[in-house]
Amino acid sequence: MGSIEIYLIITASLALILAISAALLARSFKKQAKRNDSLVESLENLSRLNDKLRTDRHDYLNHLQVIYGLMELKEYDEMNSYLRKVYKELLKTGKAIKTSKPALNALLAAKMAEAESSNVEFVVEVKSDLSKLSIEDWELCKILSNIMDNAMRALEESDREEKHIGVNITETPDKYIFEVSNNGPAIPEEMQAKIFKKGFSTKKEEGHGMGLSIVADSLYANKGKIGLNSNEEETVFTVEFEKGE
Repeated sequence: MGSIEIYLIITASLALILAISAALLARSFKKQAKRNDSLVESLENLSRLNDKLRTDRHDYLNHLQVIYGLMELKEYDEMNSYLRKVYKELLKTGKAIKTSKPALNALLAAKMAEAESSNVEFVVEVKSDLSKLSIEDWELCKILSNIMDNAMRALEESDREEKHIGVNITETPDKYIFEVSNNGPAIPEEMQAKIFKKGFSTKKEEGHGMGLSIVADSLYANKGKIGLNSNEEETVFTVEFEKGE
């Protein structure tokens, strides 16, 4: 083998190595960019939650003054009615702040506010602090955010007078369970296996269908599972993660 042939082989090998390295770097950069986007969103949600808590604290001090005034005037029926309204408002934020994951707490509060602005009832039930959940917070938020956004889009197509989204967070001895439900249109059985595929959509507009494929990819990367049950009354997405050591 001549020196020219050896030179060409070495050059080709170096070019291949550089191409593979560039591809790996591009993949790593893309993953890091997605992570940064999710972190930025989480920080924004935390900031909004902090602002809301400060506003609530100020409002509750004013509420106490009103309640005290009503008590002094012996307007007990009016005081009870006022207290019920304040308590109901307090529960909206309190139910979302029960896990050991600040980013998730902020996400739930943000989605609750978004749903309220669209006249959608948003009910959160938390029965686990998620202390042994091994998935990164930003990954968990990305998964649940996409599922909740999908629920909101489904309700946009619903003609129901009362629309609701439910988020139920529970655990068993060996896994964590996240259920996101909505009372929008049922997903036909023949479509249920397809909606997690990239680009699938029941709409003509470009872009719909991407959210659930992102969910599927993230769950696969983090050893999670997702189930779907849909009928005329309710659609429920169930996400499961095994507990860490």
